[in-house]
Amino acid sequence: MAALRSSSSRLLAAAARPAFKPQAVFARSMASVGDATVNANPKGASDSRMKSFQIYRWNPDAPTEKPRMQTYTLDLNKTGPMVLDALVRIKNEIDPTLTFRRSCREGICGSCAMNINGTNTLACLCRIPTETDKEMKIYPLPHTYVVKDLVPDLTQFYKQYKSIKPYLQRDTPAPDGKEYRQSKADRKKLDGLYECILCACCSTSCPSYWWNSEEYLGPAILLQSYRWLIDSRDERKSERKAALDNSMSLYRCHTILNCTRTCPKGLNPGLAIAEIKKEMAF
Repeated sequence: MAALRSSSSRLLAAAARPAFKPQAVFARSMASVGDATVNANPKGASDSRMKSFQIYRWNPDAPTEKPRMQTYTLDLNKTGPMVLDALVRIKNEIDPTLTFRRSCREGICGSCAMNINGTNTLACLCRIPTETDKEMKIYPLPHTYVVKDLVPDLTQFYKQYKSIKPYLQRDTPAPDGKEYRQSKADRKKLDGLYECILCACCSTSCPSYWWNSEEYLGPAILLQSYRWLIDSRDERKSERKAALDNSMSLYRCHTILNCTRTCPKGLNPGLAIAEIKKEMAF
């Protein structure tokens, strides 16, 4: 954990980048809605379904400029059904300076995680509401340093993931010299854990992680930690448990369960954390 503290101190040195806090951004968004409005389609088409998207903007090349909300208007009849479709269309046809992450478009890579209408989710899996009278509000993941626009800095998140050694550790060779096999029952224990795509939606929705991200591992990393704790093929269970045996890495969880509510893959990090606590106690 000392290594994590030293790495987090370097992150905090980048204070020139604004840290996205929901409360502060909410105040800014209410004050700056309509700062810039761009319409992708001319008004007047009777069959058009125009919908507005308010998107958080901040440019590190202009550090003296405060973050703002910029409004874009699209015709839903000419836009794909997902929020990512709208973002791609805005970037391709309206404003090439808009910056966000995306890759697979299938809810597998986790790149396009962001806060959409107050909920952390994946833009590629989030449908655009059909009500044209309601604006969509899109922000980067909460309580993260912003690289640019909708791109959060997840350096600390990935360092914490690395710290749990997320790979099989064993010394005993396979009996037949080929594969490390396990029973169907042991394999079934990994269901609901291995599907995690490390999108960070759960960790950045957790108040305990907001307050203690330097030392508390957060729900995403703890879910991954439990995945290796219960893998019957792994031979480092005692070492993995010892690494969590302190007041911060695990026990900052207060069972708020924001993590479980927001997971775009339908996983249950809160349950995984509770199971780790049982492992530690018994």
